Amino acid sequence: MSRSPTAPLPAPNATMPPQDFESRASTPAELSQTPVVWLLLSDKTGDNAQLQVVADALPWPSLAKRVQVRPEYADAKPRVAASVHHIDPARSDPLEAPWPDLVITIGRRMSMVALWIKEQSQGRTRIALIGPPKRMLDRFDLAVASVQYRLAPRPNLLRINFPLQRIDKAAIAAEAEAWRQELAPLPRPLIAVMVGGRTKAVRFDAEVARQLATGIAEMAARENGTLIVTTSRRTPDAVIAVLETMLPPGSILHRWTPGGGRNPYRALLGLADRFVVTSDSVSMLMEIGRLGKPLAIYPLPLSSWLGGGFLAVGLQKILPLRLARKLRRLIAEIGARAGAVGHDRDLTAIHRLMIKEGHAVWFGDPFPRQNRPLPDELAPVAARIRELMKKG
Repeated sequence: MSRSPTAPLPAPNATMPPQDFESRASTPAELSQTPVVWLLLSDKTGDNAQLQVVADALPWPSLAKRVQVRPEYADAKPRVAASVHHIDPARSDPLEAPWPDLVITIGRRMSMVALWIKEQSQGRTRIALIGPPKRMLDRFDLAVASVQYRLAPRPNLLRINFPLQRIDKAAIAAEAEAWRQELAPLPRPLIAVMVGGRTKAVRFDAEVARQLATGIAEMAARENGTLIVTTSRRTPDAVIAVLETMLPPGSILHRWTPGGGRNPYRALLGLADRFVVTSDSVSMLMEIGRLGKPLAIYPLPLSSWLGGGFLAVGLQKILPLRLARKLRRLIAEIGARAGAVGHDRDLTAIHRLMIKEGHAVWFGDPFPRQNRPLPDELAPVAARIRELMKKG
C-alpha cells in the first residue's frame, strides 16, 4: 500500500489537517445495504482486537486503516479535537476521499482522527466509538461505555457491563499444543500469574512486588503447584528484579521483551489451572474471564496521588486522600452531566462486578472449581450500529 510523505508538524490542537492527508470535502458513498466501513486501528493490540470483534459482528465488510501517531504523542495525550496533527502520515495508511459511511474506532487519539474524517465528509460519516471520549461526546453518533465509566445517560451512549475483548480459541489451542510437552513435567496445578504495571490510578513498585511475590509463593506452597509468571510491556524493571529474586524454586518467570519472541501467554490460557491477574490489566481480566477458569484479581494499591491536574493536587493538599478521591469523582460526575468535563474512570467497578457475578474472586479468597464466563454483550452493540446506519 502506498504511503504519504512525512508532513510538517502543525501547531498543537490544530484542526486543519497536514497537507499530505487528503482534505478536500467529499460525501461518503451513497448509503445502501452495503455501507463503506473503516476500522481505525492503532498500535494497541487489545484495542484493535475489540474493534475486530465488533466488525465481525456486522453484516458488512470493513477496511482496516492502520494509523500511527507521531513519537511525541505516543505517551502524551493530545486534547480531543477533530484533528490529525498528532498522526504520522509516513507510517499510516492513507486517509482520503471517498470518505466512509461509518468509522469504528477506540481511544482518544483515534477518536480525533474519526472526528476529522467526519469533518472532511461534511458531517455525513458516522462514528461508532468503543469507549467514551473525554470531551465532545455529542459529536459522536454512538459511544459504547462499560461499567468503569461514570457517565450520565445520553441518547448516543450505550452502556454495557464489560469491555468487548474476546478470546481466539483456535490460537489458544494451537499455542497450548506447542507448549504442552514443555510444561507437562511441572507439578500441578499450574498457577499462571499475569503481571501488569503501574498506572495513574495504582502503584506498582518494588514494595508492592515483594508483597505480590510473597503472596503467590504462599499460594503455590499451599497447593503444591507451579508458578508461571509473565510480565507485560508496562511492568517496571524494579518489579521484575524483585520477582527474579523472590519467586520460589521451580517457578518460571517470562519477561516481556520489545522484540516479541516466544511468549507462553496464550498457551497458559489453554493449559493453566488457576490464574492470578493484577488489577490494572482489564484486557487480561477480560480474556481470562471469558474462559470461565478459576481467576483471582490481585488488587494493586491505589496511587498516593489523584492524577496530574490542578484539581487533584489541590484536593490532596487540603483533604484526606480517601475523601479527596470521593469528592473528585462527585465533581467529575456533576461535570459530565453538565457536559462541561470528561468522564471519570473507576476500574475497581469492573473488579467488583466480576466478583459479585461470580466471574472472579479477590486474591486470597478460595478459588472455586470454575468461574462463570463473562456474558456476551456484543449483540446489543452490533444492533445499535446497524440501527445507526438505517437513519437518514
